[in-house]
Amino acid sequence: MTDEETTVHKTMPVYGYTDQPDHNVIAVNNNKQIEEKILRLLDSMATHNGVDKRWLAVGRTHIEQGFMAINRAIFQPQRAKLEHEADADAYAQQHHAKAHGGT
Repeated sequence: MTDEETTVHKTMPVYGYTDQPDHNVIAVNNNKQIEEKILRLLDSMATHNGVDKRWLAVGRTHIEQGFMAINRAIFQPQRAKLEHEADADAYAQQHHAKAHGGT
């Protein structure tokens, strides 16, 4: 598949997230599969006696945070605009267009 043929996936209507190309979606889905395998391993470890549950929970949290950071690095969500900021941007764009001969 060439760059011109790349499918772009529409994002959920979540502030800050943008449409994503195939290769980003595939990478994050692969990461989610790897993360799930590791989390299931940790679930299994939690059932064994002699495993310090506190440290296991700390390790699990760090693994979850690591995968979250990796996936954010791929999807690169932006800061969300507040509702009044979005209205102000639309207003400014309309007036800019009118001032420069637009409708």
